[in-house]
Amino acid sequence: MRFKFKIALLLSGWTALGTLCLPLVAQSEPAASPVVTQSPEQLQQLVAPIALYPDELVAQVLGAATNPTEVVEADRWLQDHSSLKGQELAQAVDQQPWDPSVKALAQFPSVLANMDKNLSWTSSLGEAYVNQPQQVMDAVQEMRSRAQQAGNLKDTPQQKVKTEGQTIVIEPAQSDVVYIPQYDPWLVYGAALPVWPGWYAYPGLYLAGPGFGFGFGFPIGFYGGFGWGWHHWGFDWGHRTMVFNHNTYISHSRTFVNRNTFVNRNTSINRNTIVNHNTFVNRGGSAFSGFNHGGATMNHSIRGQASFGGGFHGGSGGGFHGGSHGGRR
Repeated sequence: MRFKFKIALLLSGWTALGTLCLPLVAQSEPAASPVVTQSPEQLQQLVAPIALYPDELVAQVLGAATNPTEVVEADRWLQDHSSLKGQELAQAVDQQPWDPSVKALAQFPSVLANMDKNLSWTSSLGEAYVNQPQQVMDAVQEMRSRAQQAGNLKDTPQQKVKTEGQTIVIEPAQSDVVYIPQYDPWLVYGAALPVWPGWYAYPGLYLAGPGFGFGFGFPIGFYGGFGWGWHHWGFDWGHRTMVFNHNTYISHSRTFVNRNTFVNRNTSINRNTIVNHNTFVNRGGSAFSGFNHGGATMNHSIRGQASFGGGFHGGSGGGFHGGSHGGRR
């Protein structure tokens, strides 16, 4: 009897000890990271390099920015397959496992290369879109309004600018050719904006000074027959949503999970080890955040390699040769 009493006493002691330890175990579990949001001014700085692009191209860039790993892979893939041209290139792109937005940007190699080159900005833009999609679109409209007031956004032979209530829509002037505007994103909106830390002005996309112009046109016919092509993208500005194939675009990227946590924190973003493993992740926020979420900035931008050496010139970028020239105005 005395033995059974001791056993019962021992078991009750273990039970009590386990109960006392439960709060300690719960406290030891890491708390979920808070949602990181950017201020309107930070969002305006983020969208400045693309806000004056045609609507469809802005949508493609925002979608691709949520997939920075694939942006790097696609840019390097295009470099490795520079011999592919026209329809052959489009068919090869269609076979890749990338997000539709990344596939779509293969049609605009200079834009894709710029995102690779300015990877810190790309990742921060993607994170902002995941966390604050409507505010990002508000920022695009704000910057368009500023450019319009500064006299740098109007109808040209390359683009149509329409004002619908408080919304400014930018479309190609021709249905089969897209011209990418060239401008300095920190000067074109009137009052100067802070330059994104470590910003690299990719050749062929930017003008020196506050001007506005266009480079070569990109024909969209080669990609028109695929489900991720040009005409499948756009915005429902009234509801501040991005549209893909007539539905709200939802990014399936695993780069930003739990709103602001990066997957595989100790892994380089690509096979070529383009980043230092010790500085790869800002563990309180995005994978390559330019802002340290308190207004401080990183001391450098994480960059890929130059992809097409001069943007739109001389048949670079996988076979999309220049069309008719635009010009400054």
